[in-house]
Amino acid sequence: MNFLRKHWYDVAGVLAIGIAPFLFQAENLTTYDYVVWGSLISLFLHQMEEYRIVGTFPGMVNRVMYKSELPDRYPLNTNTAVYVNVFMGWSTYLVAALLGEKAVWLGIATILVSVGNVIAHTIVFNIKGKTLYNAGLATSWFLFVPCAWLFFNTIHSEGLVTLSDYVIGIPLGILLNVVGILKLIDWFADKNTPYVFESRNLLPVDRRAASADQQ
Repeated sequence: MNFLRKHWYDVAGVLAIGIAPFLFQAENLTTYDYVVWGSLISLFLHQMEEYRIVGTFPGMVNRVMYKSELPDRYPLNTNTAVYVNVFMGWSTYLVAALLGEKAVWLGIATILVSVGNVIAHTIVFNIKGKTLYNAGLATSWFLFVPCAWLFFNTIHSEGLVTLSDYVIGIPLGILLNVVGILKLIDWFADKNTPYVFESRNLLPVDRRAASADQQ
């Protein structure tokens, strides 16, 4: 579990690289299948941007959104990140991909999580942080937005969606955004937690402050 807390986003990158060739070689996949598997890959790459490539998402959440004085651990910590991104994120997106057209309602729910990320990174985080870019914004627009458009275009043009899919999928998507992300951060918040983010996961201003404190 300790390895997972420190490297789950690296595993996400490996999984993204591993799944992509499978999609090119797989036979009998429908357009819908390609979209939901692509959505899973987009999630992996989004998490890589947030936690590894740029890496400052934890610091942004804690400092900008929660005004935390302990941005390396409160309220978001490395343990919470695993539960939100792996146990909630990977599992729901993966099951949606595996079930394919048998569970369009779950596809809708996961796509709404992606759309929620687009809104959060584009509007909420930039307004709160007074920025034009934050870790996760690039993949939100270059991956999540195209996936969402392709998803809804596919389910309507191919007649795959029913009213019951929306009745189940929309509330579930909202639930995943609120409970699966926001509430988990609140529930696992602990100022004394040992699950602390590395300096590279903080905003530059907090990195400088931490460095000054150590001197």
